[in-house]
Amino acid sequence: MGMKTGGGGDDLNSEINVTPLVDVMLVLLIIFMVTAPMLNTGVELDLPQVPAQKLEEQKKQVVLTITKERQLRLDGTPIKWSELQVKLQANEKVKKDQVIYIEGDSTLPYAVVVTAMALAKDGGVPKVQLLTDPSQRIDTAELDKAR
Repeated sequence: MGMKTGGGGDDLNSEINVTPLVDVMLVLLIIFMVTAPMLNTGVELDLPQVPAQKLEEQKKQVVLTITKERQLRLDGTPIKWSELQVKLQANEKVKKDQVIYIEGDSTLPYAVVVTAMALAKDGGVPKVQLLTDPSQRIDTAELDKAR
């Protein structure tokens, strides 16, 4: 009988075991696949900073106005809520600029303005901006008292 060497005489295996790496990568892939759709569900806004900067007057902007009575006007022309998406999709200026400006009466409920923003997004407008009047800024001390 021959002498046995320690370790059983097998050659040393120097290959990397990739199974744990593949498992980790699959878990990360699943996490990203689940969280990615959740990131795109919100309505994107570019809100003006206080004090708001004045818009360029040389360029004609497409403005959606919401009156106190919740009536819509697209560049001064009265339209119905049900027509908003179609009118925005057909508007060449909106297609070119990819932006619409929304101005609403300060007494409107938040849900009305958000509905207009969502309809604009569904109408193919990727960028929605809100117009404000910086001269009618609410005093923050009064807001603290309202709590």
